Amino acid sequence: MPVRIRLMRFGRRKRPFYRVVAADSRAPRDGKFLEILGYYDPLKEPYEFKVDVDKVKKWLERGAEPTETVRALLRKIGIKVNRKA
Repeated sequence: MPVRIRLMRFGRRKRPFYRVVAADSRAPRDGKFLEILGYYDPLKEPYEFKVDVDKVKKWLERGAEPTETVRALLRKIGIKVNRKA
């Protein structure tokens, strides 16, 4: 079961708000997930991105692969994520 760390969309139309979740890669974007790791609000100025660093590191050690968007956000807060080939 390959696990991905990705964004799960919430909010109304044209007002997105995202949760950062660990989910099975086969599950739909807004479907089942394994654990909530934090949230991301791109509409606030500056954007708001909060995650539980310990939970994120735990999932990365277990082999979870973040999406490109989540990888970029994690890099901005100082969590180094190695790319798998």
